[in-house]
Amino acid sequence: MNTNKAGLKDAISKGETSLGIEFGSTRIKAVLTDKNFETIASGSYEWENRLENGFWTYNLVDIITGLQTAYADMKREVEQSYGITIREIGSIGVSAMMHGYMAFDHSGELLVPFRTWRNATTSVAAQKLTDQFQFNIPERWSIAHLYQAILDGEEHLPRMDYITTLAGFIHWLLTGEKALGIGDASGMFPIDEATKDYNESMVRQFDDLIADKGYSWKLKDILPNVLSAGERAGELTGVGARILDRSENLQPGVPLCPPEGDAGTGMVATNSVRKRTGNVSVGTSVFAMIVLEKELSKVYPEIDLVTTPIGSPVGMVHANNCSSDINAWMALFREFYEAMGQKVDSNELFRVMLNKALEADPDGGGLISYGYLSGENITGLEKGRPLFARSPESKFNLANFMRTHLFTAFGALKIGMDILTKEENVAIDSILAHGGLFKTPVVGQKIVAAAMSAPVAVMATAGEGGAWGMAILASYMMNKDQQETLEDFLDQKVFAEVDKQEIYPDQFDVEGFETFLERYKKGLVIERSAVDNLVENWGN
Repeated sequence: MNTNKAGLKDAISKGETSLGIEFGSTRIKAVLTDKNFETIASGSYEWENRLENGFWTYNLVDIITGLQTAYADMKREVEQSYGITIREIGSIGVSAMMHGYMAFDHSGELLVPFRTWRNATTSVAAQKLTDQFQFNIPERWSIAHLYQAILDGEEHLPRMDYITTLAGFIHWLLTGEKALGIGDASGMFPIDEATKDYNESMVRQFDDLIADKGYSWKLKDILPNVLSAGERAGELTGVGARILDRSENLQPGVPLCPPEGDAGTGMVATNSVRKRTGNVSVGTSVFAMIVLEKELSKVYPEIDLVTTPIGSPVGMVHANNCSSDINAWMALFREFYEAMGQKVDSNELFRVMLNKALEADPDGGGLISYGYLSGENITGLEKGRPLFARSPESKFNLANFMRTHLFTAFGALKIGMDILTKEENVAIDSILAHGGLFKTPVVGQKIVAAAMSAPVAVMATAGEGGAWGMAILASYMMNKDQQETLEDFLDQKVFAEVDKQEIYPDQFDVEGFETFLERYKKGLVIERSAVDNLVENWGN
């Protein structure tokens, strides 16, 4: 056994480790890290949400099975690699998809099936609360789910004793503590940065709003306690240990950090918790999270306000569509290539096609595209219709075609970001980008830098994901120096040696994107007409 492997075996046996568990929308992942924040082992469980009785949900059996399977996979990998069974862990943290609604009675019984963030059933409640609070309450927030249930007169409400998020529920199972990290809590109900707790005046407004219903509970009675990163949030109980580890090797008493939402763990995994920093996550959808120095001057439906795991305000711009239409066009180009009797590697196909965008006219040559496979909240479209259009005068070539599709992938995001940077004068020093698009060097970074008007970096660790970020938060709780901030811990300990490739905005790209965006905004009437007139299964 080499020295490093022997050292890791010793660290595992002594519990000098941190475990992060994250419940994502399609995968539950468990990641065990050492004191140097390197991944020792990981395990996972694939799952899917289901539409049942009009609500997107995951059932309790899948939740518990997924938790146990991901842990067992990780444990098995440790046993196979190091010949040792995990009995001690230094610290544990749980993360999950933010928002949604899990309501329990005093005995701990789930009153209605878990309602996830994906449900768009709360529009009336969200709008009424936004008007009441003068604070943007998105449809997916827990308080919108609760108020919609009240407006609908749902029968379970008088019996309710506790509501929480998925991460809060798992933490409660493992520790018996009704607690939540401040970042995840900020997706349940608005947070006051000064008190690091729920906004008291809005809590009172809500209680007044529902006073005539006569419920025995007040809002603060049923919400989890709010904790910040670095605080202890309980210990693994005997029951919790048996739930997590079916083999019953894991010993109770492990300290747990506050459970967090996936947005918070994404910020940690990309070192984006300091004010004036941010991160952009690129995939089927795209979202940017910018840590703000001050409150916004007014309410914007395009901007969600949440917090970092230490309670700093974050402006979040989320667009439903990003890479799906580019992927569809790439599949078409692959078909052509194969029809010509050729074989092509996917990475090479993307490299060649995306790099063509660097040869294009600044604005994409007058072409226009909307990669809307689904509706887009920022541009006010409830459904999607992928669309490509040009005028007879447009410069229709491959380079402009590819540049246009890259621009449009970030078009809706840029509309939201322009509110932050141009209307609110939000300063951004750096942005960390992560997602499959950045496997092709330079091109995606240049486009995002133009959209953000800020330097954009890609980091070697950005692919580690939220479970790793949660393990870092668990490690921070145990290993921080006295008074050491999370920002300093990340800068000086976790990311000090990590390679980072940074690209600054190119004026050529910035001006081109601005020209394209004007065309994009004007052309939304074309997309609206397609939504209204191009029906599902058109032509069948």
